[in-house]
Amino acid sequence: MENVFLSPCVKYEREKIANIVDRMARESGSFHSLRGATILLKPNLISGRGSALSCSHPEFIAGVALWLKGQGARVKLGDSPAFGAAKSVCHTRGIITALQGLNVECIEFSTPVKRRLKSGRVITLAGEAVECDYFIGLPRIKAHNQMYVTLAVKNIFGVVKGVNKAMLHMTCDNSHQQFSDIILDLIEVLPPQFHFIDGIEVMSESGPLDGKPLLVNCIGGSASPVALDTALLQLLQVEAQKSPLYMAAQKKGLQAADASTIHYPFAKPFEFYGSGFMAPELLNPIRFNPFRFLWGMGKRIGIKLGS
Repeated sequence: MENVFLSPCVKYEREKIANIVDRMARESGSFHSLRGATILLKPNLISGRGSALSCSHPEFIAGVALWLKGQGARVKLGDSPAFGAAKSVCHTRGIITALQGLNVECIEFSTPVKRRLKSGRVITLAGEAVECDYFIGLPRIKAHNQMYVTLAVKNIFGVVKGVNKAMLHMTCDNSHQQFSDIILDLIEVLPPQFHFIDGIEVMSESGPLDGKPLLVNCIGGSASPVALDTALLQLLQVEAQKSPLYMAAQKKGLQAADASTIHYPFAKPFEFYGSGFMAPELLNPIRFNPFRFLWGMGKRIGIKLGS
């Protein structure tokens, strides 16, 4: 059985969030002593533009960081945003301000490391994400125009370094299945991990940049991102079979994709029913428009040369 922890939470108050995180962490048994351990917090920092809902909430990040610092951990925060640099997005979104006084280091994913996935594909990842003591994902529930919804598993894709993410989009033969398989295989190359998901205020209908705000008033947590996603698809009352990642997990025979194998020590999904969350009916292709791809590549090169 996989444990998935669900807890009501109606406000972004870091002390309350830290208390919920503490209960989940202790009940899970996933963390041994964290004193002196290097933790990589991996929020969703897609962009400094557009709706603030596109990124993890500053107070949610601060709440998790507050708990970790209380355990004596050394905490770093990093991501590989689709647009811009991590520090720039953190500054724009108020994350730098929220973390003041917590001694959390905001980093760029600057160290490329090669890893061979179970499929045999060799991929370039961020060394900062795979060479820490613990990897903690901090995704936000969002509708997603390519992947139906973005939850804990999709957030892991951010460990792929820089332009390699765009290249994977362009080389997956426009297959949602192939793209999903790559993301699922990334789970196995991560260090010990846990995922806390922000489901307090989420992005509904469209995404990951332009959806509508919706209160779900929930925080979720699990050592298994697949189990957490399975639980949240039920909680949101969406059609799981429309999620490419969920269907790929089922095709791989992952036990965590079977809802009957999930144990809920705290709240259960049905306690959050009725939120009105909506996901896109039709999914966009995985492959980017070639003009958008070339424009994005040129912009990345310009940013790198200017840094």
